[in-house]
Amino acid sequence: MRKKAKAAGIPVKQKRLSPEDRRKEFIRKATEFFAEEGFNGGTRELARRLGVTQPLLYRYFPSKEDLIREVYRKVYLEPLDSDWEKRLSDRSRPLRDRLQYFYVTYTDAIFNRVWLRIYLFSGLKGLDINRWYVGTVRDKILTRIIKEWRFEAGLSVQSKPTAKELELAWVFHGGIFYYGVRKFIYESPVLEDKERMIADAIDTFLIGMTRALGKNSREVSRNLNRLETTADR
Repeated sequence: MRKKAKAAGIPVKQKRLSPEDRRKEFIRKATEFFAEEGFNGGTRELARRLGVTQPLLYRYFPSKEDLIREVYRKVYLEPLDSDWEKRLSDRSRPLRDRLQYFYVTYTDAIFNRVWLRIYLFSGLKGLDINRWYVGTVRDKILTRIIKEWRFEAGLSVQSKPTAKELELAWVFHGGIFYYGVRKFIYESPVLEDKERMIADAIDTFLIGMTRALGKNSREVSRNLNRLETTADR
């Protein structure tokens, strides 16, 4: 009925959104806006695109910074499955299998144009979004991976990750992340088999960690031989 009325040129009364639904709609469109324009885009232009007044937008978000925080929560935190960290800690499965599962599902969530553009724009702008997210990756993902590698290598898991361990983990994580940047931002040719790319990156990381940090452990030596055999297949 609404389609027929619209086709006939009859004004159709729009459904009134609840405050919560309107807020979600503002965040969704603000996400698209910032992904296209960067964070220099002003709230006046955003309000125009939303079809509302700037004062109404400020009723929901008192400042542009408040709106950016909500975009961060929607874009960065919601896609992070709370079950991921638990699965990374499941020692009933080999670490390599856990890492493969994690990075396949993680990249399924973040490898899209909006997510990556917002991340890059916020980095260029020097916003807190990147610092917040880098801290989340370090504390929730990389620290857990290092502890699980230590456990599987027969090393102590009690102390905090060393600077060297974190750098090796960042190189590994960053390589997988940059695959997404090359594909979705630069539109450069990449190995289209994403799961194969992740598997190769995991093998390289685990062998590298073992060579660099676990030379004095008999268990590590056994793991290294096993990893190198797997990687050669």
